[in-house]
Amino acid sequence: MNIHEYQAKELLSKYGVATPKGIPAMSVADAVAAVKQLPGPLYVVKSQIHAGGRGAGKFKNNPEGKGGVRLCKSEADVKAAAEAMMNQVLVTKQTGPEGKLVQRLYVTDGVDIAKEYYCSVVLDRGTSRVTFMVSTEGGMDIEEVAEKHPEKIIKVAVDPAAGFQGFHARRLAFGLGLTGDAQKSAMKFFAALYKAFVDLDCAIVEINPMIVTDKNEVMALDAKVAFDDNALFRHPDIAAMRDETEEDAAETLAHKWELNYVRLDGEIGCMVNGAGLAMATMDIIKLYGGTPANFLDVGGGATTERVTAAFKIILGDPNVKGILVNIFGGIMKCDIIANGIIAAAKEVKLSVPLVVRLEGTNVDLGKKILAESGLPIVSGDNLADAAEKIVAATKKAKAAA
Repeated sequence: MNIHEYQAKELLSKYGVATPKGIPAMSVADAVAAVKQLPGPLYVVKSQIHAGGRGAGKFKNNPEGKGGVRLCKSEADVKAAAEAMMNQVLVTKQTGPEGKLVQRLYVTDGVDIAKEYYCSVVLDRGTSRVTFMVSTEGGMDIEEVAEKHPEKIIKVAVDPAAGFQGFHARRLAFGLGLTGDAQKSAMKFFAALYKAFVDLDCAIVEINPMIVTDKNEVMALDAKVAFDDNALFRHPDIAAMRDETEEDAAETLAHKWELNYVRLDGEIGCMVNGAGLAMATMDIIKLYGGTPANFLDVGGGATTERVTAAFKIILGDPNVKGILVNIFGGIMKCDIIANGIIAAAKEVKLSVPLVVRLEGTNVDLGKKILAESGLPIVSGDNLADAAEKIVAATKKAKAAA
């Protein structure tokens, strides 16, 4: 789960991570009122969307104008910036051409920046350790730094048994070339970030840029925090921060039904039980010349209601021209799955080709139920056969349209 910058800073500041003072604004009037609560004389107005590159982004209504992060020198400037951003569509390299609607702003105090750095905390699944990544190339995309200047990325892994220690902080600070008061401030900053990451069950904490001010204080000028969805039950206060308007409507619906769904840009909808099998299904669709429209894992308990919800989500994508269902019946028997598919297909009034590959317990009975359903459901003998059939059926449907 992602949250907005102002929410991330609010959480991090509770752990001692230094941030510029800021106030969220849900309207232009809120943004203007925020000026009176900040020391000034410089202010920064930031668009709040779940995407990076806001400063370099452009608004659809004014593509030649300024981006989604603006420095202001007066209350009038703040008002003008807020009016230009609020309820406008901001397009960045992370939003795609469709952009995102700006419905929240963040007005912060301006700070004097001596130097910018990059800092993130992630879980390295290769080492099973929380790992810091820092770089002197602050303000840039870490992917670009990794490609062009990999030697400028410093990684420090933390043993979970020992936790974050002073030598970790010193190694990070020395690696960035920090000395004196800036080094001391950075060490406290890194320790606070680690505690926040672990306590809040984060998936990533990214500070870009992390800055050193003219007073040698290390601060988070920006903050991106994402959480492990599997641990949100431990953090109802964080779960309440979810902004569903920032999420794909289909993905939000899938979340409510406990379905793992990610929209892609293809035309063959996929419904599979198991993440690994879902990945293999997408791969084989590509192998036979098709393009998957989504990743959708219905999990081990593929009930009729969940299968119906999955069909509705898949068909909600106008690009879908065919559906491939690939289910391995283990705990859930194939005859039960078949009945669920038939009930779902009737409820959603299926209008695109549907190929079903079943395997596992009661597979013959499941195939018999599908064959006698009276619906135009095609059975696949195996995964390769099913993929070949859905690709062919999709191409035929497109040609006839």
